[in-house]
Amino acid sequence: MSTMAATPTRAGGMTKDERFVILASSLGTVFEWYDFYLFGSLASVIGAQFFGVIDPATNQPMFNQATRDIFALLAFAAGFIVRPFGAIVFGRVGDIVGRKYTFLVTILIMGLSTFIVGILPNAATIGIAAPIILIGLRLLQGLALGGEYGGAATYVAEHAPMGKRGYYTSFIQTTATLGLFLSLLVILFTRTALGEPDFAAWGWRIPFLVSVVLLGISVWIRLRLNESPVFQKMKDEGKSSKAPLTEAFANWSNAKIVIIALIGGVMGQGVVWYTGQFYALFFMQSILKVDGYTANLLIAWSLLFGTGFFIVFGALSDKIGRKPIILAGCLIAALTFFPIFKMITSNANPALEKAIETVKVEVVADAKACGDLFNPVGTRVFTAPCDTARAYLAQQSVKYTTRYEGTGVKVVVNGKDVAYTDAKTSNPAVLAAVQGAGYPKAGDAQIVKMAHPFDIFKPRVAAVIGLLFILVIFVTMVYGPIAAMLVELFPTKIRYTSMSLPYHIGNGWFGGLLPATSFAIVASTGDIYAGLWYPIIFASITAVVGFFFLPETKDVDITK
Repeated sequence: MSTMAATPTRAGGMTKDERFVILASSLGTVFEWYDFYLFGSLASVIGAQFFGVIDPATNQPMFNQATRDIFALLAFAAGFIVRPFGAIVFGRVGDIVGRKYTFLVTILIMGLSTFIVGILPNAATIGIAAPIILIGLRLLQGLALGGEYGGAATYVAEHAPMGKRGYYTSFIQTTATLGLFLSLLVILFTRTALGEPDFAAWGWRIPFLVSVVLLGISVWIRLRLNESPVFQKMKDEGKSSKAPLTEAFANWSNAKIVIIALIGGVMGQGVVWYTGQFYALFFMQSILKVDGYTANLLIAWSLLFGTGFFIVFGALSDKIGRKPIILAGCLIAALTFFPIFKMITSNANPALEKAIETVKVEVVADAKACGDLFNPVGTRVFTAPCDTARAYLAQQSVKYTTRYEGTGVKVVVNGKDVAYTDAKTSNPAVLAAVQGAGYPKAGDAQIVKMAHPFDIFKPRVAAVIGLLFILVIFVTMVYGPIAAMLVELFPTKIRYTSMSLPYHIGNGWFGGLLPATSFAIVASTGDIYAGLWYPIIFASITAVVGFFFLPETKDVDITK
């Protein structure tokens, strides 16, 4: 039985009940994001446990290459691709049954799925059932997250007084960042306490098992909530929707707003967010070769310094509007991504920056022998020597160009031919040539490194954190006001359904697929910065479309 009285929407300050609403909604959402991010943060460890297990009897992989490719593709895509479907399923339930019970269900699904991952036997124990069950759990996570955000944002907004919805809902906007931050802390603590061998063997399960405690806290808090007063009033008056999906998407007047919200708002917000928090981490680890411990600490510090700005920009949007802040964030990010990432390179790995500027590397091959390297989910196997050469150089963060001539394949480093063997994972001659010309080795002394979490006063460490902090500021600009805007765009009876779908397409598809797609662009072009065109193009489209078509919503009465 609920112990908290519903507080009607009214002008004035934040009451005790409203603070509890925000705490309960935000805390539960933090834990959901924590659960979701664990899988991404530990993808390599989980992949080794469930997809890449070696059979000790034969010393060969338990699954053939095709099977591993299918599992890798499903595991990669599942959590992101199904989020819009979760938005449709739970959005409909939320508009018919209510906000409170819907996001109680979503947090139970998310929390239990995550806990089960922590106790799930690996492929060495139960064979092919292990990856199948794992992917099923990942699908459930994506579905649950698809329903969680819309419920929490709608619930908080419908409790907020007029003129403060941006401020109230901005607390929900901090939850994704806080969830990521919490997951990074738990992983770093566990890794440090156990050591890498034990963590890789069994310690990776601990962060997943911890989630059951977080789940218990979240459910206990949310059970104390009442239904949203705006929704309850509508339901008591018999005005709730009987077919929210039809009213939301088959009715052009509403479907048009859904499309505008996606292209003119959420699409750009999604790519700016994932660039600032996730691609930045990937860029440092996979391209700049910063060790994982340091890269995660650098991101964690930038998040710690920047998270409060979600609330700053949410509150500011109550005064000047949602639209100018979101679109300004998209436009400024699009204009500055290239210089910011180049400055990150110059501070995090100056030897790599110098090599990119001074070392000329070419792959010379017959055009007919060179294929397409676009491989966003990492499951394609390249066999042609031209393709394996370029893929190998991209993995070593070597900037290269392709010259089409002749019939064979050769790599040319500063005008000198290098013997190339068709090696898919290593090529000592090419590696020695590019490193001899100036490309840094793994663990090079010039690569930025943190020995402990508070080692932040070294000039280059501080510079990288400062640049990452700027990226986080862009994230807070586009993300801080977005929940209030989406809530205000749609009527109460179909609000949960209508706002959830564009949000999860923009963030789950355009944003979630960004890191892998951007690196695929890097590998295809031989330019470590080329992947930034992905967020720049989509953020720019949002800035233009939003300027002309996205309505300002801050003064909308959402009780109707």
